[in-house]
Amino acid sequence: MGTRIIKVPDIGEGVAEVELVGWHVAVGDIVREDQVLAEVMTDKATVEIPAPVGGTVLALGSGEGATIAVGSELMRLDVPGAPDDAEPPAPKAAPPAVDEAEPPLARKKAPGPAPLARPLPGAPIERAPTERMPVEHAPVEHAPVEHAPVEHAPVEPSVPGASAPIAFRPGPPRAPGEKPLASPAVRQRARDAGVDLRQVRGTGPAGRILHEDLDAFLRGTGGAAVKVAGRTADTTVQDIRIVGLRRQIAQRMAESKRRVAHFAYVEEVDVTALEDLRAALNGAAKERTRLTILPFLMRAVVKAVAEFPLMNALYDDEADILHRYGGVHIGIATQTPNGLMVPVVRHAEARDLWGCAAELRRVSEAARSGMAAREELAGSTITVTSLGALGGIVSTPIVNRPEVAIIGVNKLMVRPVWQDGGFVPRKMVNLSSSFDHRIIDGHDAARFIQRIRGLLETPATLFMETPA
Repeated sequence: MGTRIIKVPDIGEGVAEVELVGWHVAVGDIVREDQVLAEVMTDKATVEIPAPVGGTVLALGSGEGATIAVGSELMRLDVPGAPDDAEPPAPKAAPPAVDEAEPPLARKKAPGPAPLARPLPGAPIERAPTERMPVEHAPVEHAPVEHAPVEHAPVEPSVPGASAPIAFRPGPPRAPGEKPLASPAVRQRARDAGVDLRQVRGTGPAGRILHEDLDAFLRGTGGAAVKVAGRTADTTVQDIRIVGLRRQIAQRMAESKRRVAHFAYVEEVDVTALEDLRAALNGAAKERTRLTILPFLMRAVVKAVAEFPLMNALYDDEADILHRYGGVHIGIATQTPNGLMVPVVRHAEARDLWGCAAELRRVSEAARSGMAAREELAGSTITVTSLGALGGIVSTPIVNRPEVAIIGVNKLMVRPVWQDGGFVPRKMVNLSSSFDHRIIDGHDAARFIQRIRGLLETPATLFMETPA
């Protein structure tokens, strides 16, 4: 048997480091070739790292949320019949190096895997895999009879709070501060149920918490600790580490807010005629992509940018260079299960209304499903954001740096509007937009939004070609 070091692969596109989002395996697990070992994140794209060979997990190199350089050690596998690459080969030229290499050579001759050069957090590798496999894997995974009496025994405490988690499952004690081992699916279930995994005893390899352990804990507590007469104070505190996409969002928003001189401009728009047109187009072309207000806004942005090209630009504030683009690449702020992402509709100026709608739907669904490619999440020159029915009356969106403008759409409401000597009901929506005041003056921002307003209030102009 040999120890195989699995390194962080080259993701490509000049990526030098990645963030470890989550592990799919734990120490002691037997993995197959091409089985997913971990998920890492680069910028806003999540990448799965598969196992190049099959073997037994000896050690995990880093914890979730850690930043790892490409090419550095990710984990170690015990691969039967493979050469041991845990220690570097001894130099042949310099005699002193031969003496220094003696301990590693001696360790190679000893049974079991070579010890790590430096201890890795949460990675007990002193035990040989021959000791772990029969003791930990076989009884837990192949002998469920041991758990049946515990899992199916009803727990009905007569006194609220009488049940204790330690009575539900046998398992190794967890030292203070030790992070419980569990798969991402188990962690998600625990978060949804409001369960602190540190209170759950695991029966998997190395004390890993399995789905059955969480089920037993939930059945055992049964909510008895909180189902007491009257009202009680909740003194629980849940520590949530900000990692992955949420940490990147936090860093980017803070950096944008710190470096961009934001100012907001809000204008109301009468979209009664536009909504009538939208309903007519959707009814007449049922086989085509359903139109929302966003494709109309995208077309209005394209036509307004032609008159105000400074809005369609990226500002490099370190080099003091403004990159003004001819193509309009509209970023669409999209809420996903993992957080806010901004997929990009490229060259909106070359797309008609339905083309914008179809591409908008495609990139948004790709982002929500986690299937968006890196190039679909970068390269926008101006951003549109909308919360739909939750849009509120006014918002102050943060500029998607290094862009200089972002257009926000608030919720549509029917409001009384004074018209022709009386109040009439009109469908109104507010545009809440933000600009980088270092580049965009208030007067230009107001004219830009007023141009968009005019296009939306007279939607026929959206289909008129601008004369060359």
